[in-house]
Amino acid sequence: MRDTQARREKYGVKEKGIFTTQLSKLSSKRQVTVPKEVREVLDLTPGDMVAYDIEQGTVTLRRAEPFDAAFHKSLSATLDEWETPEDDEAFRDL
Repeated sequence: MRDTQARREKYGVKEKGIFTTQLSKLSSKRQVTVPKEVREVLDLTPGDMVAYDIEQGTVTLRRAEPFDAAFHKSLSATLDEWETPEDDEAFRDL
């Protein structure tokens, strides 16, 4: 993960709040340009992926870290301890 502390301080971003608001206009193709200040805070460069987290009518834009398929596959192979029908029954109400 890239260190963004200097960019956060430059643009007034705190851990639990933001002092500034950046605006973008929706194009006729339903696209937006990420403002320079936001790109710098998130350390976005061409080709980077962004994620949109939606919760209770609010959308948060964040930098998406690349998905490592090989790591996911190797990890998934170790997570089979609760795959029996008995386990499904025991944990159904959780």
